[in-house]
Amino acid sequence: MRTYIFKVVIEEDPFEDGRMAYFASVPALPGCHTWAYTKEEVLKNIQEAVQGYIETLVQLGKPIPTDPEVQVYDEPLVSVALSTAP
Repeated sequence: MRTYIFKVVIEEDPFEDGRMAYFASVPALPGCHTWAYTKEEVLKNIQEAVQGYIETLVQLGKPIPTDPEVQVYDEPLVSVALSTAP
């Protein structure tokens, strides 16, 4: 079993009326992005997007990217993402 850890970029993406939203993308996976109203929700959404993206690559027989923004381990691992305190 291999574990892949992908760098995620989260940016504030406010609406024109001032409501806040967040945009998340994975630089190593072109087109893999999502948005949400909270950071917690956008992290959940990007996790699901990455999972689907990788499952599709595997189904198509394409390689999983292993560029400098991807860490690959030959063992199962658990990842936890925490927001830093303001």
